[in-house]
Amino acid sequence: MKLSRPLSWFLLAFGVWSWVIWVTFIKNLIKDSSGLAFDDGSPTAYFWVHLLLAVVSFVLGTVIGGIGLRGLRALRRTS
Repeated sequence: MKLSRPLSWFLLAFGVWSWVIWVTFIKNLIKDSSGLAFDDGSPTAYFWVHLLLAVVSFVLGTVIGGIGLRGLRALRRTS
């Protein structure tokens, strides 16, 4: 199966976007002072759930971005 150039770029951009957004979110989660993420210094359920969401998003972003990158490389070889 061949991916089109626009679709390959979209998938690659999605992967990069996912990493940028979730890295920023995790940094803010760790610095949280509202009491949602940490209760007297120990992580709360809110922290663990959002950390799990971030890890899943990192994996999906990496896989999707990798598919886009492979699509772009395949297009470069055929042209």
